[in-house]
Amino acid sequence: MKTNANSLRIGNIIEFQNQLWKILKREHVKPGKGGAYIQLEMKNITIGNKTNTRFASSEDVEVAYVEQKHFTFQYFDQDDLVAMDMENFETEQFHKNLVGEALPFLQEGMDIRVEYCNNKPISIFLPQQVNAIIAQADAIVKGQTAAASYKPATLENGVRVMVPPFIESGEEIIVNTEDFSYVGRAKSQN
Repeated sequence: MKTNANSLRIGNIIEFQNQLWKILKREHVKPGKGGAYIQLEMKNITIGNKTNTRFASSEDVEVAYVEQKHFTFQYFDQDDLVAMDMENFETEQFHKNLVGEALPFLQEGMDIRVEYCNNKPISIFLPQQVNAIIAQADAIVKGQTAAASYKPATLENGVRVMVPPFIESGEEIIVNTEDFSYVGRAKSQN
């Protein structure tokens, strides 16, 4: 199905140069001279290589048909993860690379979404927001301005995030799994 390049989003699968590509980054650029364009960073689903490509804002792009299925993650089996299909309650194995950088946030019993293209799993998405516990929060730097008042912290899963200065070690926070940004304190802390 063809769609305008302007409507492409991160995570979309497109057909480009007779290959399937997943959009990793998207930027709308309007230069001083010339027409606006969409700058995409894409990853080839089959080979795994990346490329940067520009499409004119008015250009049509072929979007691949992607089927989504809902699973519940159960456990790891070496380099694979085992999940239960929520429709037929059968278990399937997927390579952990399909999760990408959000892998450390994957927890037992978590609902995940698996995308298929041509009956082949191509990516796994976690919930957009997950709870995580701060293992270590760095000290506040004196003289730091309010605008730059976020400090580094390490979560129990080893991921580094930036948090407000009032967050301390041991606290449970909500993290965005797409960009690892701090969303807020978990409800249990109130």
